[in-house]
Parts: sequence; structure tokens; C-alpha cells
Amino acid sequence: MDFRPILMIVGTLLATLALVMCVPAVVDASLGNPDWEVFAASAGVTLFLGVAMALTATTGGVRNLSVRQAFVMTTLTWVALTVFASFPFMFSERDLSFTDAFFEAMSGLTTTGSTILTDLDSLPPGILLWRSLLQWLGGIGIIVMAIAILPMLKVGGMQLFRMESSDQSTEKALPRAAQIASTIGVIYLFLTIIWAGAFWLAGMSGFDAVAHAMTTIATGGFSTHDDSMGHFNHAAIDYIASAGMIVGALPFILYVRFLQGQFMALPRDPQVQWFLTTVCAVVVVTAVWLWLEQDKHPLDALRLATFNIISIITGTGYATDDYSLWGHFALPIFFFIMFIGGCAGSTTCGIKVFRFQILYAACRTQLRHLLHPHGVFIPYYNKQPISDEVIISVLSFFFVWFLCFTVLALGLGLLGLDFVTAFSSAATAIANVGPALGETGPATTFADLHDGAKWLMAIGMLLGRLELFTVIVLFTRAFWRN
Repeated sequence: MDFRPILMIVGTLLATLALVMCVPAVVDASLGNPDWEVFAASAGVTLFLGVAMALTATTGGVRNLSVRQAFVMTTLTWVALTVFASFPFMFSERDLSFTDAFFEAMSGLTTTGSTILTDLDSLPPGILLWRSLLQWLGGIGIIVMAIAILPMLKVGGMQLFRMESSDQSTEKALPRAAQIASTIGVIYLFLTIIWAGAFWLAGMSGFDAVAHAMTTIATGGFSTHDDSMGHFNHAAIDYIASAGMIVGALPFILYVRFLQGQFMALPRDPQVQWFLTTVCAVVVVTAVWLWLEQDKHPLDALRLATFNIISIITGTGYATDDYSLWGHFALPIFFFIMFIGGCAGSTTCGIKVFRFQILYAACRTQLRHLLHPHGVFIPYYNKQPISDEVIISVLSFFFVWFLCFTVLALGLGLLGLDFVTAFSSAATAIANVGPALGETGPATTFADLHDGAKWLMAIGMLLGRLELFTVIVLFTRAFWRN
């Protein structure tokens, strides 16, 4: 395998990461915080190594990136960026261990939102901004991957979302996807600016508004305060954030089509319809529960349910209240919606809505076959027949996803976590949600976990973010066989 195009891409992204490190460096320097030197030194090291890697390759090889190279490039990129992104956490005034720094950086880049940091209100602004920037970069990164790479790799049914149906070769797919990705990048930046302005007008400081706008659109969930969004205790901010999380959870390619004049592409998309219907149904049920069983005022119940349900189902991970105290009915609701995630081609995580749609269509077809053995029934998605290849891919994804979840939960249990904490922490890691239940609930952090548990969760975050197969295939003998 030719690693030169892989090294060039990884090196270019590391150089970009180094430039982004300069932003918190400038912020800390302007405020007289000594951590600016840490960011400057980390940026220098990252830039040097990134440029060195990029110079080892020729530019001509990228256009001919093979499927095997794409698998290696995808995983290596996320791991390399995480390692270098952890430097500011290690050498800042908090002096985190490599395990804690890697966990925090992985949580940031995968937009998980699980944190080991405490006393956020006293942290220097550079570190707080760096956490938000990592999630913002991870959000746009996964969108580009979902458009350019994952459909090409046929991961878990993602081939449904090819951008160039006339020519599905790698050579054609990558340039085409690059054009679309640049447009999406502009939309992503524009939405971030809009939500930053909305948060500021609602009463946030300029710094908080920018930081939370980045983590909201990226559906990341990192906050600048220990109490997360609950710190502000403001209805307008809650609803602005809820709208932002929904926007981040919808397919960004549909925003491109909207700008191209296809104004009904978004509301008519079956994935969007399923997602919004699910969100509304769960919010209503939870709000009624809070009203009738927890004696909440109806408007307060609706506000709490709307924000926290959207936060978890989109994998954002913000919290305005400790929902683990909402009663026995609420706990399984929050546990199961962790798995759902948003739409394909969005910043969200989890299993994704379209896979549930395909699974439903396949099950419905199978039931019809049982009733009419000689009948011919074809499952459909978005008015198009679903191929057997896609169905097998989705079913395989479900099996591997829950297998990884089970192994991860058992591993956490082996390290001493109780049942609720182990299973919810495994779910929140592989689904990239953020807060869990039990000892790692929305009112606590992951700081007290065993180092082994943190590494297991970091692996789970990577697996979940890269759609499992992208990472697992690298550990098969057949992949490396010529």
C-alpha cells in the first residue's frame, strides 16, 4: 500500500490544526494568561510535523486514493489529530495526564462531550475555547467524511448517500464531494455565526455565545460552565440551543439543495420526517410525565423536556437539569434515545435514523412474505428500492454496533463500574452523546474513572464516530493481504 497520499492528507490536516491552535493562543495572550505559550509551542510542533508529513508525498496521489487507503486515512487522521490536540491539555496549568488529555481531545473531536475537567468556571479562556474549537472542527469533519468517504466505503448502508450516481469510482467521487464539501463549509460557518449572534442577543457574553454556538451547531455539548446550559437559566437560550441542535442534526446536503432552489427537499425528505416525528413524540411523552408525575408547571415541563431530549437524541450532551432524578420512567427514555442519533450527513452521532428506516422496511417486507410466501415484495427507501447489499450492510451494522456496545459495557463493568454506570457510559461513548447515567450522570464528570475505563471509552468514541467498520476492518488479516 502506498502511504504517501495518506501522509499528505494527514499532514495537511495537522498543519490546519496547528493554525487553529493559534486562536486560543492569541486569546490567552491578549488576556495575559501564560497558557498562550503552551498553545504557541503546541502549534509549532504540530505545524512542523504536519508540513514534514505533507512534503513526503506527491500531490498527484490523492486523486487516486483507493478504498484501502481511504480506510487507513480515515482512522489515522482521527487518531493523529487527537494526539496532537491533547498537547494543550497536557501542558496547560491543569497539567493533565496523557490519558486525561487524550480522553478530552477525543471527546472533543468526536463531538461526544464527555469531560474529565472540573471547575470549568475558573479555567482560562484559551482552554475553554480550544474545547469548543475541537468540537466545531469535529462536526464539520464528520460531515465531509459522510459525504466524501463513508459512501465510498459502503459502511453500514452509507452507499445510499453517494453524491455522484453517474460515476461511482473513487476518482470521480472525491473531487465531486470536495466541491460539495466547500459549500457545506460555508453553510456551517454561516450557521455558527447566526447562532452566536442569537445567543449574544439572548443575554450570553460574547465569549460564551461564540463557544456555545460552535458546540451547538456541531452537536458537541462542551460548555464553558460546570452547570452546562443550566448556568444561564434562560428560556430563550434553551429554545435557541434546541433549534441549533436540530439544525445540526439534519442532513447538510439538503441545505445545499435548498440554496440551489429545491426548497421542499428538506421537509419532504423521509429521514428528516422520521427524525422530527420521533423528537416530537418523545418530547411530548416526557413533558406530560414531568407535568403529571413530577409536579412541574406545564411550560417548565415542556421547556425541560424539549431541551434535554433534543440534546440527548442528537448526541449533543448539554443539560439544564439532572434528568437522572426525573423518575424511573425517564431513565429508560434517556438511555434508549442515546442510540438514535440524527440524520446521515449531519454533525450527529449514534445509529442514524435512516438505518432504523431500512430495518423497518426490511422487517415489514419479511412479515409480508410470511403471510404471502409466493408474493413479491420489495422494500423501499425514499421511493427507491433497497438493494440486498444495503440491507445486509445495515443489518451487519446493527449487529456489530450492539456487539461493540456489549463488549465495551462488560469491559467497564470489569473495571469496577456498577451496572447503570457501565452500560450508560458504554452507550454514551459509542453513540458519542456525552453525559451518561449513574456515577457519570449529567451532574458529574468522568474524572474519577479508572484510566483503563477512560481508554476503553476513548476507543468507543472513535469506533462510534467512524461507523465501526472503518476502524474494525484495519484489524483483519484480509485487509493487509496483497
